[in-house]
This record gives sequence, C-alpha cells and structure tokens, in this order.
Amino acid sequence: MKALFSLLFALLTMVAPAVAQELAPDAMVRQVTEDVLTVVRQDKDIQSGNTRKAIDLVETKVLPYFNFQRMTALAVGRDWSKATPEQKKRLSEEFKTLLVRTYSNALTSYKNQTVVYKPSKMQAGDTSVVVRTEVVQPGSKPVQLDYSLEKQGDAWKVYDVVVAGVSLVTNYRDTFKQEVSNTGLDGLITMLSNRNKQLEAGKK
Repeated sequence: MKALFSLLFALLTMVAPAVAQELAPDAMVRQVTEDVLTVVRQDKDIQSGNTRKAIDLVETKVLPYFNFQRMTALAVGRDWSKATPEQKKRLSEEFKTLLVRTYSNALTSYKNQTVVYKPSKMQAGDTSVVVRTEVVQPGSKPVQLDYSLEKQGDAWKVYDVVVAGVSLVTNYRDTFKQEVSNTGLDGLITMLSNRNKQLEAGKK
C-alpha cells in the first residue's frame, strides 16, 4: 500500500505554477498526472533508480500544491490542538520531509501504470472537492485513487490522498497518537526527525 501511495503522491507533485492556479481541480489532476507520467517515461536517470534526482524534482515542485500544515494536523489528530505554534511548525516540516523523501522512491518504481479519470461532481462555488481516479496496473486489479483538494485564494491544494479507501494522512494517525502518548509532542518531532535522518543516510 505504501508503495502505491508513493507513486500516486509523486504523480501529483510536479506541475508548472500556472497550471495549479488556473485550472479546475479535476483538470489540474488530469494535466499534472499526464505531464508527470510523460516525464517519468522519458527520464532514464529516474527509471534507473536515481533517487537523489527524484527527491530534487519533488522538493522543487511539491510545495505550492500541497497543504502540508493541514495534512500534518489530520495525521496528528486531536493532539494537534495541544501543540504550540513552534511545535506545529516543526511537525509540519518534519512530516513534509518524510513524505517527500519516502515518496520520491516511487518515481524510480514506475511500471507502466495508466490513470482513468472519473466524471467530476463539483458544483459552482465549491471550495472543497474530491477528484476521483482509477489507477490501472498491468497484471493487477485497478485501484481507486481519490484526491481531496481545497481552494485557497485562486489555487487548489491537496490535503489528502485516499488509495483504495485508505487515507494517506490518517494512515499515520495511530502511530503518531501512540508516540505522543509515550513521549509527548516533542517526542513525535524527534521520532520524525530521526526517521528522516535514517532515510537521508540510506540515500548516501
């Protein structure tokens, strides 16, 4: 499941800023996904396992299009309200780094997946929408993939990804809750920081 989360998260992280600001959310998802699939198919370095290049690509493109603070708040759950502004900042930074470093690996494991886009049910004036797609994998059953987006100003931002009914951000909630129960919010920050250091060391 994490490998699939990885690929699909990465697919939605690379797009020119104008695309995210000007297109409706369903059109944005379609264009970004197709653009990224084209890049991955053509980039031999990524295909051969160059995770550093994949990380650089994700880090460069992802930030404007995902609401990491809301993603972190959803993952932390009720304990988020207990966090100080500094703790919220650190948690968001570490969780963002974890997602970027973990899911950049997905770009090196692309295996000819294609995406089917479902009809949009968005109404005029909506500021929150779910864009539904289906990922077709050779030799496997199609997998339902839903993007939750919210409008911030003129741009749409992703705050959750749901794969086969499982939420990306809430998938972390039990682990985070247990860590906060054992060591507090600072302990959760330390856990995330240590995990990111391990991932970084593994890339070297």
